[in-house]
Amino acid sequence: MNKEDQVMMDVRHLYNKMAWINKLKMEDSLKGYQSTEVHCIEYIEKNADSNVTKLAEAFYMTRGAISKLTKKLIKKGLIESYQKVDNKKEIYFKLTEKGREVFNIHEELHQEFRERDKIIFDQVSDEQIEALLQFVNGYSQHLDREIEKLALERD
Repeated sequence: MNKEDQVMMDVRHLYNKMAWINKLKMEDSLKGYQSTEVHCIEYIEKNADSNVTKLAEAFYMTRGAISKLTKKLIKKGLIESYQKVDNKKEIYFKLTEKGREVFNIHEELHQEFRERDKIIFDQVSDEQIEALLQFVNGYSQHLDREIEKLALERD
């Protein structure tokens, strides 16, 4: 197996392990909420003036799928829509008090996971982290360009 394949396989295994171990705790603490719902709540809280277009781009989903998701979150009382005084055309979303509670539980879980994994990050130098971030960012930018190409081909 070449190095590129090994990196991809190891990253996939690492992500799957992390997702599996975190999922157990997340599902227990956030019963009744799907992962996509919780991550949508997180995005709305962390990004001002979130709308369907921004959410669709962030989650690589269609605007129709995001509209369906946000309607579900509104129905559950987790988010509410609003319009700006100077822009009555666009609809934005913000968390309700109930949505903020879900957000806070999710944040506390992530802090718990960071504490659990701190032992590993403490063993890595700043230079190693910087090199890893440089690789991840470069690869992400490459994939962004590939996604743009695919979008242009479909138009």
